[in-house]
Amino acid sequence: MRIQVMKMSALKKLAYQLHQQGINTLIMEWEGSYPYKDETIISNQYAYKRSEIKDFINYCHSLSMDVIPLQQTFGHVEYILKHYKYAALREDEKDFSQVCPTELDKCRGLFTKLMKDMAETHQSPYIHVGGDETFLLGHCEKCQRKVAKVGLSGLYFDYIKMICDIAVSLGKRPVVWADIAIKYPEKIHLLPKQTIFVDWNYGWDLNYFGDHSQLLKSGYEIWGAPAIRSEPDNFYLERWKTHFDNISTFIPQMRTLKYQGVVMTSWSTSGAYSTVFDSNYDPLALYPIRRVYPLSGFNLLTEAYTTAIKTGKPLDMQSFIEGYCLKHYGFNKTASAQFQKALLLAPDAVINGKVQSDKDMSLASLTDSASAAMVVLKQLQPKLNKTEFRHYLMMAEIRYFYLRVLLVEAAINSNNYSLRTAIKFIPVLKRLRKKSLELNKEFAELNGSYLKAGEITEENELRNAKLNTLYHKVIPFQANNK
Repeated sequence: MRIQVMKMSALKKLAYQLHQQGINTLIMEWEGSYPYKDETIISNQYAYKRSEIKDFINYCHSLSMDVIPLQQTFGHVEYILKHYKYAALREDEKDFSQVCPTELDKCRGLFTKLMKDMAETHQSPYIHVGGDETFLLGHCEKCQRKVAKVGLSGLYFDYIKMICDIAVSLGKRPVVWADIAIKYPEKIHLLPKQTIFVDWNYGWDLNYFGDHSQLLKSGYEIWGAPAIRSEPDNFYLERWKTHFDNISTFIPQMRTLKYQGVVMTSWSTSGAYSTVFDSNYDPLALYPIRRVYPLSGFNLLTEAYTTAIKTGKPLDMQSFIEGYCLKHYGFNKTASAQFQKALLLAPDAVINGKVQSDKDMSLASLTDSASAAMVVLKQLQPKLNKTEFRHYLMMAEIRYFYLRVLLVEAAINSNNYSLRTAIKFIPVLKRLRKKSLELNKEFAELNGSYLKAGEITEENELRNAKLNTLYHKVIPFQANNK
């Protein structure tokens, strides 16, 4: 819930959908959408009412579904540390992502309050305390002095032990992301025996973070976690095959490794913020880096996951998509094959105007591929679930639109760009501006019952930021230089 805060009716609908597919647990990273009782400054403009949170949890319980709260307590706490009330806890005065782990008493005081608050509304026997991606570990002078004595592992686990002890004192089992434990495993046994690690793997080698065997030998309970939305997905790119491969590969690995649980993650954004500063590095605003199309468009991957954990064997992507298309859209094998091809066509990112691909592909060629995928999706006529199917077309249109914007941006960044060449981009940019308004309207219609209204407005504004920058650069430039 860092962004794309869902309407409560949509959350309940999601919970029911997952319940029907056999899911027995939700982990909710509420972030600023949680209505903190005492530390109210942390809650943002999209925060739910406490009565809504309790009603949602009671609804999930009526479905025999546990709701585990995720309260970040180490890294990913920008939404807390941006307030100067908590300035003394910051690891860095310009990067608000992490608390200083040597400030044990101050952090204990704050996170005891926040975790007690979560325990008051959530009856789950678990509480997820985060602990992942502590990129500033050992950064400040106080931390460096401690690292010299106990190492980075000691610095990390001394702090996480304190947090886990709070959870245990509240009668909860602490759940911790496993990436830092794998990277610095030496002091892992400092944690209470009730601790559970979540080994998140979004398509890489088991030793990606470090010596994975150290986690397996630790004796702690382990859950695994693949993803249906993660890096490098964004507004304009969803790597469907990456996530299908992640599901089909990692879930069987978990079974082999004897993991005791599996959690599908779905990230609407990355774990990082871009901060807008005033003088003296006073934060004015935080913008989450990398936004992804809302979860409303990913029922296909959700069901791929729930199917994979039921079958006991690696998911066959082609067979699954074919079956899903028949069941949900009424497609025959030919239409299903066309759908799959369009979905998986040219899933390449673009950085600085260059296509990130193993093939020799130009930006223009990638744009043509996106156009071809969009045409195929437009031609397909689902007999069922037409609104759900519109999300695929919406994503394809956004991608094609954005690549056309990148073509203009690449031309403007070329050595040949001048007043003379600027003129030819004016009609192109005007057409793109008109198209952006059409896409904004369609996005709002598709997601109006799903996201809070302010979130839809912000999504549309930020998705079109690059186009609007180019438009306001070229149009006045041409007009002022006639």
